[in-house]
Amino acid sequence: MKAIIFGAPGAGKGTYSNRLKAKLGVEVIAMGDIFRAQVKENSELGKKVKSYVEKGALVPDEIVVEVLKQHLDGIPQGSGVLLDGFPRTLEQAKTLETIFQLDVIILLDVPDWLIIERLSSRRICKNCGTVYNIKFLKPKIEGICDKCNGELYQRSDDGPDVIKDRLQIYQDQTIPLLIYYREKKTPIITSKTTAVDTPPELLVEQMFEELKKLKLA
Repeated sequence: MKAIIFGAPGAGKGTYSNRLKAKLGVEVIAMGDIFRAQVKENSELGKKVKSYVEKGALVPDEIVVEVLKQHLDGIPQGSGVLLDGFPRTLEQAKTLETIFQLDVIILLDVPDWLIIERLSSRRICKNCGTVYNIKFLKPKIEGICDKCNGELYQRSDDGPDVIKDRLQIYQDQTIPLLIYYREKKTPIITSKTTAVDTPPELLVEQMFEELKKLKLA
């Protein structure tokens, strides 16, 4: 299976991708995670990415595509792939067509109010990257990761005003892509969430059933 997962910041792409990875045996390529790791390591790629992010600009397509190809090359032949954070532009979508044939899009439909609620209370482990929520998924000890005892922090872009800007950017980028894929008749599975406390396992099971209907699971 070759798939893309679309969802606004805070929609739960990482949460659902990891669960789908375990359930389907696919490899997940999360471009945002890759870039953040490179910035943290202060690698040459990280320095380039940081220079664009600090200016509020998108990382150029040629850099994003090159990184994607490098990670695809490391995946065993015949393995399924779930892309998170790519494509973000029509040009990237067209480039992806030259790399592999897309089977399905998984679209996370989450209202803005719920995303703002989630992200403004999100905390992340500085050490291992485990995600918590101080309202709905609390660590056993406040400010400390359950897994590695690392310090939890709030991302600078998780404030309500910044979140609203990020949501608008997502809408501006994603709507043209969805129109593009619908015109190409690419199957789209929509997972809708309207409650803060909806168990991720329930939604993943629903996604799995839809994938089975398409004979992709």
